[in-house]
Amino acid sequence: MNDIAMLDVLLFLRAWIFHPFRVAAIAPSGTALAELITREISSTCGAVLELGPGTGVFTRALLTRGVREEDMTLVESDADFSKLLKKRFPKARHLPIDAARLDRAHLFAGAPIGAVISGLPLLSMAPKHVLAILAGAFGVLRQCGAFYQFTYGPRCPISRRVLDRLGLKAMYVGRVYLNIPPAAVYRITKRTPFQTH
Repeated sequence: MNDIAMLDVLLFLRAWIFHPFRVAAIAPSGTALAELITREISSTCGAVLELGPGTGVFTRALLTRGVREEDMTLVESDADFSKLLKKRFPKARHLPIDAARLDRAHLFAGAPIGAVISGLPLLSMAPKHVLAILAGAFGVLRQCGAFYQFTYGPRCPISRRVLDRLGLKAMYVGRVYLNIPPAAVYRITKRTPFQTH
């Protein structure tokens, strides 16, 4: 393990010790998970919002997919991770806020975001908090945009009740077994309204 990878693991472990429900992982996501969660995103997607980027594993994968660093907005509330991200991705927009406050922050004009990548531990959050995060994210997401979420759990981490309330649907993208622990990715999108004739 190189020095950067060791630093990332130590940062995650420290964050997990002090805030286990906010971080919910003792190590950063692996490259296989990063490749899966960013698989459907490219430079044609436009601006990307990343929630809970941690040490930037998914951010690096987005750069590999052709997303420009200046087209990324990184929302990270942990001070240590936020400081590290600013050093690693100086051209990105950095927002050191709770992702549940996106709708109240009025940070985006219109809905300029093409995709949202979430590394947030939704399973350890109250439904009200998850609802606020999704409402804020879909408030800035283009109509045809998608919200990508990973989970260590056996099913989608967003309850049917929350999806129904916001008019959303979840689709299973895939599972990565070469991640510790294994993880699944879901694509969350707005439901298409029924056509009336």
